[in-house]
Amino acid sequence: MRDKEETATNPKRTGDDRLPGDPSPEEMIERILRVDHAGEYGAARIYDGQLAVLGRDAVAPVIREMAEAERKHLAAFDKLLVERRVRPTALAPFWHVAGFALGAGSALMGPRAAMACTAAVEEVIEEHYAAQVEKLGDDEAELRQTLVEFGAEETRHKEIGLAHEAEQAPGFEPISAAVKRGTRLAIWLSERI
Repeated sequence: MRDKEETATNPKRTGDDRLPGDPSPEEMIERILRVDHAGEYGAARIYDGQLAVLGRDAVAPVIREMAEAERKHLAAFDKLLVERRVRPTALAPFWHVAGFALGAGSALMGPRAAMACTAAVEEVIEEHYAAQVEKLGDDEAELRQTLVEFGAEETRHKEIGLAHEAEQAPGFEPISAAVKRGTRLAIWLSERI
């Protein structure tokens, strides 16, 4: 790890630690913006699906609050895509349907299962944002700070899901594992397509 004096005289730049075959710094930023935009879009759709089923349930206000945070994140990435001239993922129509289906499907199994879905997705996204933050240098301080803030909100959503008895959902372990695998696959695909 670099000490403070070295960092002050020689700030870390995005891509300084890339290996042969890794994306260029420009490609890395494009991938980050593309996948994060897709992720926030998918998350908003998951909450839309959950609310379509649980809109009158006692947990609905909590879901609405989390959905609003995802919409704010999505708006920020909408703006960044335009400013940075980065195309969104070509998979957006698929995420539109898949996100809603995941949200509605989990909610049909009950509020605890919906929260299990939320906790699993948000755990993967929390890790994803943290990994992206590590890749960004001082030249991308503003983007890095945005990801830190959004990551903290995703952590909060995971904690809300757990506080609402996600782990008591019937089949929590297989639900959580499947949702995490699917989320990781969606991340990998959205970065590239």
